[in-house]
Amino acid sequence: MARVHDISGYEVLDTLGYGARSTIFLVKDKKGGIYALKRVVKNEPKDERFIEQAVSEHEIAQQFDHPVLRKSYKAIRSRAVIRVNEVLVLMEFVDGATLEQDRPKTVLHLCQVMARVASGLHAMHESGFVHADLKPNNIMITERDEVKIIDFGQSCKAGSVKDRIQGTPDYIAPEQVKRKRITPLTDVFNLGATMYWLLTNQFVPTMIPKGEAGITMRETEPVKSPRQLNPDVPPALSSLVMNCVENDPDRRPKGMVDLHRRLEMAVSQLKRAKDPGRVIIENDTRQVG
Repeated sequence: MARVHDISGYEVLDTLGYGARSTIFLVKDKKGGIYALKRVVKNEPKDERFIEQAVSEHEIAQQFDHPVLRKSYKAIRSRAVIRVNEVLVLMEFVDGATLEQDRPKTVLHLCQVMARVASGLHAMHESGFVHADLKPNNIMITERDEVKIIDFGQSCKAGSVKDRIQGTPDYIAPEQVKRKRITPLTDVFNLGATMYWLLTNQFVPTMIPKGEAGITMRETEPVKSPRQLNPDVPPALSSLVMNCVENDPDRRPKGMVDLHRRLEMAVSQLKRAKDPGRVIIENDTRQVG
């Protein structure tokens, strides 16, 4: 591919995507290494939080060394006089698709992917951090079937209380909406809500539903199980998902080790079955990140 331009000594090969005040590029260094480079630009004072979030994401990702967790290698700050007005974050390039764009085609593969996600989240939790924004768009699968958790922009130390509601409405846990302590059990809910959507093509009701119902909707609305919405979901897996999305964190699986164990049991059961089951929606729109 022809050279486009350089950013801080990295040759830009392509543009991978856009986010809040940010652009992600595919870049090559002078030794031929290929990376993703996130560029966050501050245009006005209120953009400062995007700069801070990018720096925090890098610093948190630096705490881990796990194959399921996307690596972050370097943060470069550009200053205008004394203020930082741009941050570049050099990250691992993941050539694949998010689960939002390319779902697992069978329940068996879905359980295998979720088990690997649980192992990555366990590594985060062991390091004292919570992802706090797990969703299909933040889980990628490569052509070689490698699983990567990405986007640590809302991640925080376990036990943190955030100064505002943060999370994706369709996957957010009750404690995030109520601005209570964020713990590893928050990731359990987010992962359960992710599995619910993958299995049913419907969102589990949360405390920030779309519409005008307000934040009490989750507490009063009965939630249909995945098996009720998709009869191809095995009973044990449906029960696991419902356990994960309990309002009360104490009623959820005790952590990612417990969740991983139950997913591995589901994998073993499905492998012994004649039909591993299908997922309700099939698509294959790949992207890179």
